[in-house]
Amino acid sequence: MEKAIALSKTGMEAGKGGPFGCVIVKDGEIIGEGSNSVLDQLDPTAHAEVVAIRAACRHLQSFQLEGCTLYTSCEPCPMCLGAIYWARPEAVYYANTKADAAAIGFDDQFIYEELDKPHEGRKIPFKRLALPQAGEAFRAWAEKEDKKVY
Repeated sequence: MEKAIALSKTGMEAGKGGPFGCVIVKDGEIIGEGSNSVLDQLDPTAHAEVVAIRAACRHLQSFQLEGCTLYTSCEPCPMCLGAIYWARPEAVYYANTKADAAAIGFDDQFIYEELDKPHEGRKIPFKRLALPQAGEAFRAWAEKEDKKVY
């Protein structure tokens, strides 16, 4: 956790992004780390957890973090929470809370609220374009015998 917290400070001081850091550990070794790099990479998905997950998965040559523990300087936002669940680490430890983050201008509550709204009631409208060919890839996946389920 101390390394995650240190990354949150050094990344912020370097102008990479907000004060967030993350490390991923397997068998006592750090296999992935990251700090918020939204500003540095001009990428809204470059949160510390996502950066660390990408690094750890490359290190493991796997799309899952089996047997890993994630340490993050702050309770994950909704996007990072989703990425964490897809990566499937064994545990997550965090230092600051989402309330602490909201107090310094990083308030994700509106995203949680948007998820509960019908598509047409969201701040960014979501509209379905139901094209017949859209289901072709889904049908092919359903029939694919050598698919790797994840």
